[in-house]
Amino acid sequence: MNTVRILGIDPGLRITGFGVIDKTGQKLSYVTSGCVKSNEKDALPLRLKTLLDGIGEVIASYAPNEAAVEKVFVNVNPQSTLLLGQARGAAISALVLAALPVAEYTALQIKQAVVGHGKAAKDQVGHMVTRLLQLPGAPSADAADALACAICHAHGGQGLGNIATRGFRVRNGRLI
Repeated sequence: MNTVRILGIDPGLRITGFGVIDKTGQKLSYVTSGCVKSNEKDALPLRLKTLLDGIGEVIASYAPNEAAVEKVFVNVNPQSTLLLGQARGAAISALVLAALPVAEYTALQIKQAVVGHGKAAKDQVGHMVTRLLQLPGAPSADAADALACAICHAHGGQGLGNIATRGFRVRNGRLI
């Protein structure tokens, strides 16, 4: 049976979470997780380079076959949304420079796949990631979100019960 190694990314300008899992058949196995942090005192281009290089190091160390990235949500503050988009762009650039196929998922899709509903709280996501990957302890919030993104991709973007989400709309965290 083939094993696929998946790198999940939870982009952020200050902290970008990453999580690596292996999928063999329907079995998911934890490989590693952590965060790439940029220095808030550095200029924006240097911070983006830190993220690009950090994700590049993760790719070089763990050799994933595929990658999944959380899509940007629109903030109340347009400046925050732009900065998050630039951090996401740096992360995606690192992935495509390594010739990895990149899938993108909304936070709603990720929560649906991991917890079973799209309005799950962060601690619920962390708890389910810990259970699904049989971790001895909970990872940091950013690493848990990245692992959740990888789990979502491993499930083909489908929910816990392999309920296909493609072609459906979501309202109040539920498929319609």
